[in-house]
This record gives sequence, C-alpha cells and structure tokens, in this order.
Amino acid sequence: MAGSAIPGYLPAASLLQALLLGMSLLSSYEGLRQEIQRLAQENEELRQLVQLIQENQELKLVLRSRGSSLGFLAEVTASPRMLRRRTIKFKDAERGLPVEGPLLGASPTVMGNPEGHFHFAIDRGGTFTDVFAQCPGGRVRVLKLLSEDPANYADAPTEGIRRILEQEGGILLPRDRPLDTSRIASIRMGTTVATNALLERQGERVALLVTRGFRHLLHIGTQARSDLFDLAVSMPEMLYEEVLEVEERVVLYRSEPGAGTPVKGRTGDLLEVQQPVDLGSLRGKLEGLLSRGIRSLAVVLMHSYTWAQHEQQVGTLARELGFTHVSLSSETMPMVRIVPRGHTACADAYLTPTIQRYIQGFCRGFQGQLKDVQVLFMRSDGGLAPMDAFTGSRAVLSGPAGGVVGYSATTYQLEGGQPVIGFDMGGTSTDVSRYAGQFEHIFEASTAGVTLQAPQLDINTVAAGGGSRLFFRSGLFVVGPESAGAHPGPACYRKGGPLTVTDANLVLGRLLPASFPCIFGPGEDQPLSHEASRKALEAVATEVNSFLTTGPCPASPLSLEEVAMGFVRVANEAMCRPIRALTQARGHDPSAHVLACFGGAGGQHACAIARALGMDAVHIHRHSGLLSALGLALADVVHEAQEPCSLPYAPETFVQLDQRLSHLEEQCVDTLLAQGFPRSQISTESFLHLRYQGTDCALMVSAHQHPATAHSPQAGDFGAAFVERYMREFGFVIPERPVVVDNVRVRGTGRSGLHLEDTAKAQTGPPRLDKVTQCYFEGGYQETPVYLLGELSYGHQLQGPCLIIDNNSTILVEPGCQAEVIETGDIRISVGAEAPSTVGTKLDPIQLSIFSHRFMSIAEQMGRILQRTAISTNIKERLDFSCALFGPDGGLVSNAPHIPVHLGAMQETVQFQIKHLGADLHPGDVLLSNHPSAGGSHLPDLTVITPVFWPGQTQPVFYVASRGHHADIGGITPGSMPPHSTTLQQEGAVFLSFKLVQGGVFQEEAVTEALRAPGKIPGCSGTRNLHDNLSDLRAQVAANQKGIQLVGELIGQYGLDVVQAYMGHIQANAELAVRDMLRAFGTSRQAQGLPLEVSAEDHMDDGSPIHLRVQINLTQGSAVFDFSGTGPEVFGNLNAPRAITLSALIYCLRCLVGHDIPLNQGCLAPVRVVIPRGSILDPSPEAAVVGGNVLTSQRVVDVILGAFGACAASQGCMNNVTLGNAHMGYYETVAGGAGAGPGWHGRSGVHSHMTNTRITDPEILESRYPVILRRFELRPDSGGQGHFRGGDGVVRELLFREEALLSVLTERRAFRPYGLCGGEPGASGLNLLIRKDGRIVNLGGKTSVTVYPGDVFCLHTPGGGGYGNPEDPAPPPCSAPQFPAFPERGSVYEYRRAQETV
Repeated sequence: MAGSAIPGYLPAASLLQALLLGMSLLSSYEGLRQEIQRLAQENEELRQLVQLIQENQELKLVLRSRGSSLGFLAEVTASPRMLRRRTIKFKDAERGLPVEGPLLGASPTVMGNPEGHFHFAIDRGGTFTDVFAQCPGGRVRVLKLLSEDPANYADAPTEGIRRILEQEGGILLPRDRPLDTSRIASIRMGTTVATNALLERQGERVALLVTRGFRHLLHIGTQARSDLFDLAVSMPEMLYEEVLEVEERVVLYRSEPGAGTPVKGRTGDLLEVQQPVDLGSLRGKLEGLLSRGIRSLAVVLMHSYTWAQHEQQVGTLARELGFTHVSLSSETMPMVRIVPRGHTACADAYLTPTIQRYIQGFCRGFQGQLKDVQVLFMRSDGGLAPMDAFTGSRAVLSGPAGGVVGYSATTYQLEGGQPVIGFDMGGTSTDVSRYAGQFEHIFEASTAGVTLQAPQLDINTVAAGGGSRLFFRSGLFVVGPESAGAHPGPACYRKGGPLTVTDANLVLGRLLPASFPCIFGPGEDQPLSHEASRKALEAVATEVNSFLTTGPCPASPLSLEEVAMGFVRVANEAMCRPIRALTQARGHDPSAHVLACFGGAGGQHACAIARALGMDAVHIHRHSGLLSALGLALADVVHEAQEPCSLPYAPETFVQLDQRLSHLEEQCVDTLLAQGFPRSQISTESFLHLRYQGTDCALMVSAHQHPATAHSPQAGDFGAAFVERYMREFGFVIPERPVVVDNVRVRGTGRSGLHLEDTAKAQTGPPRLDKVTQCYFEGGYQETPVYLLGELSYGHQLQGPCLIIDNNSTILVEPGCQAEVIETGDIRISVGAEAPSTVGTKLDPIQLSIFSHRFMSIAEQMGRILQRTAISTNIKERLDFSCALFGPDGGLVSNAPHIPVHLGAMQETVQFQIKHLGADLHPGDVLLSNHPSAGGSHLPDLTVITPVFWPGQTQPVFYVASRGHHADIGGITPGSMPPHSTTLQQEGAVFLSFKLVQGGVFQEEAVTEALRAPGKIPGCSGTRNLHDNLSDLRAQVAANQKGIQLVGELIGQYGLDVVQAYMGHIQANAELAVRDMLRAFGTSRQAQGLPLEVSAEDHMDDGSPIHLRVQINLTQGSAVFDFSGTGPEVFGNLNAPRAITLSALIYCLRCLVGHDIPLNQGCLAPVRVVIPRGSILDPSPEAAVVGGNVLTSQRVVDVILGAFGACAASQGCMNNVTLGNAHMGYYETVAGGAGAGPGWHGRSGVHSHMTNTRITDPEILESRYPVILRRFELRPDSGGQGHFRGGDGVVRELLFREEALLSVLTERRAFRPYGLCGGEPGASGLNLLIRKDGRIVNLGGKTSVTVYPGDVFCLHTPGGGGYGNPEDPAPPPCSAPQFPAFPERGSVYEYRRAQETV
C-alpha cells in the first residue's frame, strides 16, 4: 500500500481504508469529502495526514498516480483550488474556475430513462474538456477538467468518465487500468482534435495524386490572395508533402471528329475516357512514397465526381501496396469543382489518421475497447456519427457544433420559436450562428486556409474575444484581430502579456479576481492581477491622452476607466457587424431575434450587444459554460447520402429524381437500422441542390414545407421551395430561366430519445446577496450587487446593474436591464433602452472608433442589398461591385468591400457631379456616370449616385453611391472589353452625367436609348443584355436607398451636425495614419543619410514610360507624387483615367501603412498628385481606356512600390483572355508571380495588387465551354533570383473544341518585372498558339485570332522579381506564415473574401 511510504501515519491510513470500504453508504463524492473532513477534526493523525498531503504538491501527485487510497484522499480532501494543476491554460479568457459536481442547487435534471446505466456527453475543447453525464436514477453530473494534463492523466474524456464513475460508484478506479464498461450505455463526444491538427499543421504526412498537368492546382487554388494589402502574400502551407501526377484523363463527351466511345457518368453526363489510368507507371511511384515513410494518400482526378472508376483503381492499387489511408475525392465529397473537392480530400487524408489514432487511444482506456458501448462523435453538420464513420473532412467544426445544437434544443424552444442568434464568446474568438427551426448549413467554407466542400453548420468565427489585443493607432481605438492567446495571455495573467479586452473588463470592475483560481504568474500560483491590467492600460491611456492634448483637435484627457470603457464599446461594435451581416444576408432583421449567450466571456458583453442590435432579450442557459456538452446529449445521430447530378428540374426528369432520392433514402435508413435505431425513430429529409441555368448561385433546398403536387416530384415540390427561398434571399426570381439540379441529397436522422425534463426549485424568498462591488458604466462607478447563480431560484428577478457569477462565467446585467430566473433555471435578461447620451461634434476617439464601424457597416449593408437584388452573374455571384458613403463635399467616408481598382475612384465621380450639376440637384434625383473624365475607371463600371437631402438643408448633406461591373454595355466586342479599341465609343455606352431617376421616376426609356446608342456607330453594337442592365441599375438604386435609410437612422440618433462632423473626423484619421507612415519613411532615409526624394520608372510593353518622383516633407508628413515625364496618351486602350492612378495610389499607401486604416478621402490629403494632362495617365476624353484599367494600373503600382523600395515588381499584368463565338463567351484573368521583398520570397501562382480575380474551376470550365484544360501548373524558375526569390508564374494550356475568337490583352511580354536591391527580374510572359498541325505562333501581348478545334493556346505568365543579391548567403528557409490561432470562417467571411476576389 502506498500509505506505507509515509511513516507514522499507518493507523490513519487504516482508518481511511475502512472509510473507503464503507463509502457506498455515502450519497455522493462531496459527501465523502465532508465525512473525511469531519473525521479529521476528531482524529489528530488523520488531520495531520490530510494537511501533509494538501501542503505537499509533489507527494499528492505521486499518490494520485499510484491510484492508492491515499491518492484518493489527495483527490477528495483538496480544495477546488488545490485540485487544479498549475498548467491551466484558459481558452476563454474570462472563464472562472471550473469545478466538479452540479452547477445548480436545484432538483436533479432528468434526461431520458437511463435504466441503470450511464450516458456521457463530452466536449473535448482545446483547453478544457466538459463532461455532461446522466447517471443511474436520473441524476446529472457535470464536470470540467483540463484537456491536457499529462502529469495526472493521459486522456481528459477518459479521466472525466473515470471520475464520475468513481464518484457515483464509490469504488476506487485506478488510472492505470481500463475502465469497466458494463454500466456505460453511451458516450457522445465533440472534439477539436481535427481542428487543432489543421490549425497547427500537425496532421498525417500526405501525398497528393492528381491528374497529369495539374500538379500545382491546389497550390494555385482560386489564384486569389487572402489579404489584399499584404505585400508578402502570406498563404497557408499545403497539407500534402509530395505530389504524384497520374497518367489518365477523362473529358466531357462531344460528338467531334476522332472522339472515342462515350461512357455514362453517375450524373447522367456522357464522358470520353481519353486515357485510361496507367497503373504500371504509378506502381513504382507509389512504392517510392512508401519508402519515404508516407502512408496516407489523397487522390484527386479530373471529373471523378461523375466518373469515379479511375480513382477507385488508384485506391485499390494503393491499398494493395500497403498505404494505411486513402481518401478518394469521389467518395469524400462527390461534388463538381476539383479545387474544393481536392482540398477536402487532402484534409480528409491529413486529419482522419490523426482522428483514428485518437479514437484508438481513447478506446484503449476501457475494457473491451468499448465494443459494447454506443460511441458517437459530433460532426460539423450538427449530427452524431459512429466512431468508425467519423472522418477528418467532417470533423473540423465538431467542437462548436455542439453549442449550436445545445441552444437550438433549449433556447429556441423556451423562447416560443423566436429566431435565435448564438453568441459564443471565448478568449481568442467569437462564434456567431443562427437558428430558426432548422440548422443553417453551408456546403463550402474555409478553415485555416483550407477550403472544405462538406455540409457544415454556418458558424461564423470572428477574431474578437476576451484575449483580443487593444491598440491606439493614429487616433483610433482598435480591438484585435491579434490575440494574446493562452500564453502569455492577458496582462492580468501575470506573464507579461499585452493589454486585452479581459483587462479592460477587469479594470471596470466587471470581473472579480476572487472568482478565479490562483493559477497565474510565473509559478502559476497567484490570483488575477488587477494591478497588471491597470499598468498595461495606463500605458495606452498615456498614448490616448497625448493625442487628445497635442493632436489636431485638442480635447480633455480621458480617465483610465473611460479608456477601458471605450475599448469595450469598440469591441462590442466589432462583434455586432458579423451578426448584422449574417442576418441581413438572408433577408432577416437582427432585432427580431433572441441572443443566446454561452461560452466563458460572452456574459460580459451580451446586454450591450443585444441593445446595439435592437434585440429585447438575452437567454443564458444555466449550463452555458458547458452548452456544447449539453448539445451533444441532445443531438441526433445523422447519416447523409449525396450524389452529383446534372438533370434539369422539369417534369420529364421528376421520375428519375424520385428514384435517386429513394435510393439515397434507403441507404440512410439501412445505415441507421444497422446502428440499432428502430424504424419509428428514423426520419429522412430530401434535398435538391438547385440553381438557375447559367448561374452559379445554387441553393440546397428541402421540400419539407412544400408537399408534392401533380406538377412536382413525389418527394415534394422542390421548385416552389426554391422560388420561395430565392425570392426571400435575393428579392426576385427568373421565371423564364430553366432550373438545374447539381446534387441530390438525403439526410437521415435517428432520434436519440434523450430529452431534458426540467424541474427547478421555486423561490423561497428574495435572492441572497453575496456582496456589493463597484462597476464602471457610462457616467461613472455604480454600486453593483453580486449574486451566485447556484443560489438563485425560479422566479427571482434582479435589476441591473448586477453581476451573476457561476463556476464558469460572469454575467453582467447592465443598467436598464432586468434578469429573471425562468422555470428551467436559465437566466432571461430583458434588455431595456440605453440611457440617452450626448455626443458632440468635437473629436472623441472612442466615438470615432464606433463611427468607423458604423460607417463601414452602412457600406457593407448597401452591398448586401445590391447583391441580393441584382440579377447579373457579375454582380450577384462574382460580386464585382463596391458601395460607398460620401460626405457633403463628395469626399469618400467609407468604401466596402475593398476592390482595389475601385478604391477612391468613386470619389472623383461624385465630386465631378457636384461641380458639373451645381444647383441642378434635387430631391428624388439619382445620377448615372461611367465616363473616364468624370471619375470613371472603364465603361462597364456603371456608378449610380444618390444625393441625400435633409429637412431644413438646401444642399445635399451626404451622398451614397454604388459601382457595379455590367457584363455588356455595347461596343465592338461582346463583354465590352475589346483588345484593339482606339476610341472610347468603341468600348460601349457612355454616361457623363445622366439622371437615372428624376423626381423619383426611373427613366427607363431614356437609359434604354442610351444603352443602345453605341449601335449607331459603324462596327459597334448597343448593349447585348438590356434586361440585366436595367435590373442591375434598379438594384443599385435600391442599395443606395438602403444607405440613405441607415444614415438617416444614424442622424436620428446623433443629429446631423454630429454625423457630418464624424465623417470629417474619420477622414482626418486616415490622413493621420498616412502622415505617420510618410514621416517614418522619411526619418528612416534621413537616418541612413539618404535624400528625402525618391524616384522610379518602368515601361509599358510599347515603350511608354511611367515615371514617378516622390518628395517627402518630413515636418508635415506629406509628399508630392509627381508623374511628370510619363509618356503621352497612346493610340490604343492602355490609357488610364486619372481615377485609376488615384486608386493605385491609395492601394499602395494602405500597403505601406501596414495595418487597417479607414480607406477614404483622408488617405490622399497629405499627398499632392501631379499628373501631366494628355499623358497615358490623364488622357483626352475620347481616348480608349479599357486596357488602362486592367494593365496600366498594375504598372503604376509597380512604380510607386519601387520608389519606396517596398518590394520587387510582381507580374504586373492581369493576363486577360477572352474566348467567344456566336453562342458563348468566356473571360478570365490569370495569376502570375508575386515580387519578393525584405524578408519574404514571392508567392507563386497568385494574383497581385490591382486585381484579385478568382479563376473558373477546371471542371466548371470544361463543362460549360468548348475547351479542355491540358495544363495549369507553376512555371518553373520564372521568378527572379535573389536573396529572396520572386514567385513563379503559371503555365495554362487550353485545347479548343470549337471554332472561336481568342483575344488576349496582356503586358510584361517585353519589359520584365524588375528585381530590387540586387535581385534579378522575373521572366517575361509569353502567349503561344499551337496549331493542330504542330505549328507554334507567338501571338504577342495583344491580339485577336480565330482558333479552330485542335488548336492549343499556351499562356506563360510573368514571374515576380527577386529581392537582394542572389550571391549573398542564402537566407534561412522562410517559415510558413503563421495564421492566427482561430482564423475567421463562416458564410460572412466567405462573402467578404469572395467580394475581395472579383
């Protein structure tokens, strides 16, 4: 016995042993602790033994590890503080000490009928593991423990189960022995194992097998960069370690000469197998992988979504050779689009072995390897799956999915079916989701830079949490996105961490250090440090007050509490924006929702966020700190089956659709029956993935509320469901357009039978006041009562302000709000109106930060309305538009999203209209303009401007505008992007200053005539798509109206003078940031003894010079950008309107500043721009300009960045390729190499600077257009050599299957992208046409040529320039860019990312 190791305590140890033998008489684990403590008071030896163990941490760990009775004593006698190891890391920075046992003092919660067995629901998070256990007799136990504590246990879920079995059974269960499973009925688990492996890149070694010619396809991806203004183009590393190309090829069948025998794919499409799989050559390559230790494969072959045989053959061979895991993309997710399908297969191969190893290790902790226990894991879609069906690609949201299920099964029901917003605020990030009777799924989203094509709950993660860092930058309060993480954590953790939201709340008195364990500091044995938070905040407050007292608008200094309160308010506004976007994106009003708050930090902010969004209620579950575990207990088992399809949704296909749905339904039902569910507990729901033909906007539609009719499939009226949802989300339908089915899907659900029967104790008196503290609110400190949640009962009502504390979180009930304990024991907060506050016109940096968010939110919401109501592919799906808000002088206030070529350009357009029309602007007028001399970029970009009048004001008080790219407005070629235009009229319809709406009346007849006017010019056509033009113009007018409404609400809240003042303040803030950057640049040059004047020159391929001289004024922080010496206007379309140069300049200034700033008129205030009239950068009004927008803009950027020495030149081209004939048209821009810079290699195969266009997926390209993509891979050694290498361009080969006109509009075919600081230039581009007979023709940079079946266009794009002398010692390998621990994800993030990649 281990007790013998402690001399002198044998009698006490014997007493303890006897006590343990009789412990079954005791009612609980807590009762045992109390009994031991009682006996210790009566027995001096036992008391000394208990004291010895409590005071000797090392001894206690030894005893625990040996599983002895003394070790058990170490467990049960320790105080909650002593029970914790000193290595606790907080995921949720404001979470209090988790303890074992019930969280409520109410009557036991009964969940289902356990029949004498245990049911466990476990959420294994990154830091803590939560256990929700239903014990025999209906008792519920909850437990929270560290996910990693190797000194005490090997696996947290196993340890949690062991502790509860030990507590309930009264039997000592040593940790080193497998647990008896005879009384365990089920274990349900959600885990972040897959997520963490993906974030930390700690998965399996993987090789990618891909069709020959596509070895770099996943590296190139969509070719868009993730951050527009990151010159280093930081991108996540690939999951695979090696790539093997498979000799095989399948194409869609066309009855063309020489075509082979067609075969039918599972979509119904006819295919041609051009080359069978060469398994012989593949065998040796696979054996080589095995010899290098790679055991996991991802197989991704072209068109395998419909023709899976080739992948299956490869998979069979790989398994025969001994690969332990093979993920076939055709099985992982059989959906069209090879890039996201390929990423999904790679993620599956990368993560599944890691998950399997974890599951195997977990099972080893139990007798019989859990053979007779139902073990289920939560998947990303919110359904449970058996552990053998739990795979990597479906596991990434396993953890947060449980929380969504939890509030959907509790809050939604308790609130009477009112829609709910889930708000899960942790330490590093916040998860936002929505539930209104059905789970909201998305089918493609990115996590940690990996796009996963799989059903997943729409959980939107934003980089704002308790650990978000706080900054004061150029007069602006900034929250995040950087985080303090768990180590060092916030300043109050006593480890030298930075100032965070947690510190601000602590200073305000909203967190009580006494509620936290003493686990902080270097020895991890101290309480939270209020002093450290104050000290960190004082440093920032000094910056704030220095700015206030010496800045451009002197003001009174702020107190420490006012600074802390300012940061909290800014954090709240940052978290409101994604909630607004999530709801309004689908046509919902955020104020019509209840806020369901859970997670450790959310209770601090819930009232403020609900109030800001107009919500009147917050619901906080009594187990809010463990809601994900509770959700697992309430979740259903789900099995899904899905197949690709390419049938029209039409009466002639309804029978086939019913047959396919019926087949998938049988699969789901059979799988669930095999898992032991009776048929009565199984339900199925059928879905069709529908879209209008010719569009990419597909909706996964269920017909559960639309029963079958005589004109629909028997499975339901999917057509009616599609039209209803399309109308709700987008505001219109296209009744004349056929509907296409992309996928058929069935979701089978096995009802778990588990439910909660809540019985809460009724109040027996007023709530007991624990203490009174002081909390800071607007206006000063207020006495704030503190209550303990465990002591509150049904019916108790608490007036704000007050704090409600439980073991896992602190809930702040703000003044004007009232909390009530409802029948279930949950907290419901009624949110009252905010006390009126006065905001003046004088600059307040806190209000400035809030107004910055509000102005941006207005522009974003305008964009949502435009995207919802537009009809064209360009605006609705490619999101090629920008919306903006302007001050009374036409100066840009906010512009969202950031399409580089639109930055600042609309300001020129608005200001032109103000000067041009003067007094001829009246209420009810809406203007249309696209002319280059009026601030336009190129003619297809139509700008709609609405002046806004206010009662009592004679002039417009502000302006709103929206600019959208129209697919065709006439001209000499379809698409209005001719490569050889020489006059503006050849490029389409021109609008200098056109009243689109006059006196409130849409001028349809007049605008129609103007759009058709180019047809009067010889060789030109009027618009080729009038219907889309008119629909999109109406959508732009509607978007402007939304902006007017939102600014009107802002004026109603603050007053016109205040709103206009802050429009000016936010512009001044951007000006300050640019001045700071210019001063820093000038100071750096001065310190090196260099002049304050820099210059650069580069050339267009026709020899036209772009010359720039920059003169820095160090005192003023200003600069003159003088383009004198630039070449004259050209006979062609490379002329760039002045607005293009200004957009390029704003883009460069933002890149050079290096952090987020408001992108508005203020950016150009410190800058005087000199552009010679009649030059290529300020051409005559009649000059052709379409190439200037897409090509010359890139050269302007190269010259500006070169002058500042920021980085070497990137490819400097958009590589515009157009293909068309009488019945089709296609346009793309193609990636190249990015320039290297000081400290980074250039990224290969990516778009740079003024474009960020996504490229069409290869499978979509081949299915919709008469081409075969033969190659799409990196161009080796095309990047310039240097200390840091330039990025490589790409090689892209298109084989034509029909006669068509090919047009190319490209640059950098003569002048190579420059290197910098001794770096070598990148390779120039090359456009080759390989005729069917083998003849090779260099097409040059700009041409149109007829191509015929069998011809091949081979595009070699330029590489980026190198940086630094290549002869210098080689730099250390560039480490993979470190992404934040919790990168953004969800539909809101995907929307913004898509809009920045048009």
